Amino acid sequence: MGKTFAFWVVLFAVLGFLLPDTFRQLTPWIVTLLGIIMFGMGLTISADDFREVARRPFDVGVGVLSQFLIMPLLAVLLTRLIPMPPEVAAGVILVGCCPGGTSSNVMTYLSKGDVALSVACTSVTTLLAPLVTPFLVLMLASEYLPVNAGAMFLSIVKVVLLPLALGFLAQKLLPSFVRAAIPALPLVSVTGIVLIVAAVVGASKGAIVQSGLTIFAVVVLHNGLGYMVGFFAARAFGLSLAKRKAIAIEVGMQNSGLGAALATAFFSPLAAVPSAIFSVWHNISGALFANYMARQTEDDPRA
Repeated sequence: MGKTFAFWVVLFAVLGFLLPDTFRQLTPWIVTLLGIIMFGMGLTISADDFREVARRPFDVGVGVLSQFLIMPLLAVLLTRLIPMPPEVAAGVILVGCCPGGTSSNVMTYLSKGDVALSVACTSVTTLLAPLVTPFLVLMLASEYLPVNAGAMFLSIVKVVLLPLALGFLAQKLLPSFVRAAIPALPLVSVTGIVLIVAAVVGASKGAIVQSGLTIFAVVVLHNGLGYMVGFFAARAFGLSLAKRKAIAIEVGMQNSGLGAALATAFFSPLAAVPSAIFSVWHNISGALFANYMARQTEDDPRA
């Protein structure tokens, strides 16, 4: 399931579009599904992930700042350049303000990048998300739709931090259970993400028919520019090629499941469409980008 993640996401996006009445019923469960995914992340997170921050504060700092500066600013730029409804603009900015996605760690591994740096950046941005994401959305998206930053903060705490903490606690209290459960986590995560995507697509079929191509173009540009600007930002700070790969992928791949959950809860199903399309596209582009970057080496002039 993990290796064929992109296929399943695309399949369920299509099913959500073809059977909207079936998958629309899952919309109230989006937050619960995301909580289950974050609980699974909590089962696998370790103290070593945070020791990496202490060992390499500069590298992690570059990754975290790049994550929370590049994607939000690119989102604002795209909403200024490409005409789109206010709900879509708010959704594009929201997904840009989300922390890094956990699949970025897998793509970094496939690219022969610095996996430890990628995991540390994902962990730190996820923990910072309750504060940083609502603040950025309030600053950047409030001109399009009303933003309740306080309620968004509480929602992220409940759907991200609390499940993470429970998963981490389960590691300590039930180690044998966790060891037995870990092999099934890819299946749980893939199932949760594809059901979120199908629910959002099913709930927004009409809007996708009207403006789906525009949203897809914006998502492709946002994601691709994230990889590129993240890579060159890391290079500007003098980081090695392996670190540049990690930060480029970390910046370009968002926790779009969180974006879909927040957009559905605080804006509208239409605002969740950019996150749903991002979930589909970044797993395809991430695999392609990782495959290309795996062939680049430090002594290759093209790198």
